[in-house]
Amino acid sequence: MTNLSKFYQKTWQQRLQALIDQKIISDQQRKILQCSASDPELGDQQIENYLTHYNLPEGLALHYLINGKRYLIPMVTEEPSVIAASSHGAAIIEKSGGFTTKVSGHLLWGQIVFEKVSQPEKLKKNLEEQQEKLILIANQAHPSLQKRGGGARHLRVRILAADLVSLDLAIDTQEAMGANMVNSMLEAVANYLGTQISAPVLLSVLSNLADESLAQASCRIPVEFLTRPQLAGQQVAEKIAVASRLAQLDPYRAATHNKGIMNGVDAVAIAMGNDWRAIESAAHAFAVKSGSYRGLSQWQLNSDNSILEGKITLPLPVAVVGGSIKIVPLVQLNQQLAKINSATQLAEIIVSVGLAQNLAALQALVSEGIQQGHMRLQLRATILAAGAQPNEVATILKQMQQMKKTDLTTAQSLLAKKHESEH
Repeated sequence: MTNLSKFYQKTWQQRLQALIDQKIISDQQRKILQCSASDPELGDQQIENYLTHYNLPEGLALHYLINGKRYLIPMVTEEPSVIAASSHGAAIIEKSGGFTTKVSGHLLWGQIVFEKVSQPEKLKKNLEEQQEKLILIANQAHPSLQKRGGGARHLRVRILAADLVSLDLAIDTQEAMGANMVNSMLEAVANYLGTQISAPVLLSVLSNLADESLAQASCRIPVEFLTRPQLAGQQVAEKIAVASRLAQLDPYRAATHNKGIMNGVDAVAIAMGNDWRAIESAAHAFAVKSGSYRGLSQWQLNSDNSILEGKITLPLPVAVVGGSIKIVPLVQLNQQLAKINSATQLAEIIVSVGLAQNLAALQALVSEGIQQGHMRLQLRATILAAGAQPNEVATILKQMQQMKKTDLTTAQSLLAKKHESEH
């Protein structure tokens, strides 16, 4: 594929033509790529070897009442029922008085790891004694951050093995995601220590385990608000509490429990231009902090079994500036829709969405079952995959529900019969 050499140096149109010339794509497929390329110039600024924009649907989650304030929350997701479930869970909590949140700090950890250490305890003491000096060096590497009220706050030293020691620097990045800030500050400290310490530096880099950037959401729901057609609210609440306990005991259940939470967390993070992969990494690492992988949320009944109490704590190193946030117009619009003006506010919203998403999933799971709750929206996707046009979905959906069939083959068969009858 000689025509693909130095692909990154080609213009967008030249890249598409190179794929045509090498018979990797057809001319019709090139048109698909061109059609989806909503802003090639912006795409070229964001990533290398840009081809097109891969579009995901965005919708609004409703009924969010957080600390007494109402929010419309943009969510970007391809999974059916996520936004519906989010709004449903939020509506129950809204009726119960809404979410109460607490955000503790916005500190990111950066690591400078020394290898080939011969005397780890001595090195640990040496680094700790230099704390004031090292923090000063870090802040001098990024003075504008300190002027905005951020900067290096404190450090810790951990002996990881007989030959490995990690110097961890806690840095307040204010409203930004701050990866580049943290890394530049670490490099300055590492360069200074390189002249002071015999053990070589293995690496200097940000850690995504943001356990000093925590957000918590809680709610209290009268059990009658959880009533389902086939189950009393008291029964639903009791089952949710047991399902929550199960996610604390069994990592197999906890993984799915947390995946449901992250359905909502990621959808908001993407809509707000944040690094959802970093948030995922932090959340799952935080879930195993006790030594066993556990559910990130907990639900329990109060002393007289009349109120279901829910809470969740997540590491949320989120941002409202930096990265792609300021250059993507849709992110700016989404911030306006949610009326977000600070990283703290965004963390309050995201952690609340995680708790609402979890409530909706557990309520469905312990009552009608998760599949039945998702079936209608999943069926729509199946019918579209069978080749139906949007205006044909309702007809085929009704027929499949009557037949109690949900598979692709049935959808294709019904669609074929519909088309035959029309000709």
